Amino acid sequence: MSALEIQNIRKTYGQVETLKGIDIALESGEFLVLLGSSGCGKSTLLNIIAGLAEATSGDVRIGARSVLGVHPKDRDIAMVFQSYALYPNLTVHRNIGFGLEMRKVPAAERDKAVRDAAKLLQIENLLDRKPSQLSGGQRQRVAIGRALVRKPEVFLFDEPLSNLDAKLRMEMRTELKRLHQMLKTTVVYVTHDQIEAMTLATRIAVMRDGRIEQLGTPEEIYNSPATLYVATFVGVPPMNLLKTTVRPDGLQLEAAATCLPLPERFKGKVKEGQQLVLGIRPEALRLEQAALSIEARPEIAELTGPELVVTAIAGDQRLTACLPPRTPISNGKLKLSFDDEAIHLFDAETGLSCLR
Repeated sequence: MSALEIQNIRKTYGQVETLKGIDIALESGEFLVLLGSSGCGKSTLLNIIAGLAEATSGDVRIGARSVLGVHPKDRDIAMVFQSYALYPNLTVHRNIGFGLEMRKVPAAERDKAVRDAAKLLQIENLLDRKPSQLSGGQRQRVAIGRALVRKPEVFLFDEPLSNLDAKLRMEMRTELKRLHQMLKTTVVYVTHDQIEAMTLATRIAVMRDGRIEQLGTPEEIYNSPATLYVATFVGVPPMNLLKTTVRPDGLQLEAAATCLPLPERFKGKVKEGQQLVLGIRPEALRLEQAALSIEARPEIAELTGPELVVTAIAGDQRLTACLPPRTPISNGKLKLSFDDEAIHLFDAETGLSCLR
């Protein structure tokens, strides 16, 4: 039995279809991240799971029961919002325990649950403070603590780290990962930040225009993107995309003299004359000798600290390469080398991977 099952969920507002048939089944203890740009429907889907919005059609099942039409408080879920949603006039202790207080949980039991959650989140010394006396990271821990004491079947997170600065986001990512490993609870987490998705998720659903482009583990999403959208959305810098045509002797890059041999795994998947998009991750490119190479003229070199990000021109197409920080870059041509395994091919018309 799945801990959470989303069955053909659709949502329309008048003539606009926001969700176009979403199907996901989560086992107990999974950490699912709904990843996508603004307007893709990820928050709408989360709100339908929470009961804050109603689906036009389809079903949501938590455990063995359908929860469509069930009040949010009776769904056995807990939600952490982007805005923290803390009561400014209540102490941290009462904020964390407020849901239990409303459910008439005895004071002694409520106090123990609050203190256990505070210890887990390392905020025991903040229980007597008001939200105005806390930093952004501390407020977020309080919001998470309020969800923890409920001990729900499913935790829902709606972009909980987006209001924090970069350092705090990294710290809170680590805390969330630690909590999930300790508690082994089922989590659905919404974000547009691919780093959060890659570091936190056991599975990622990449969403676009109300549909799931790809559902898989972080490794599958990164190493085997199903579509051009997934290939470019996940990865920093994004995957290099080069227009190419299948010729009898291999892959002819557009407006460049380079012709690459067709990798064995694509034989029988593409046909001569087909227009393709060839994808290569920037980190797969290097200056050392490798099986394949592309000649390019360096344009810009940016040192980020751990790597040198070089933008170069091959024919009339741009390439980005992530090289070691001390790599000398001349004004001449670069021979960017890579292995056969680094090549991804997508149909230029449909945007689908040629391996699908």
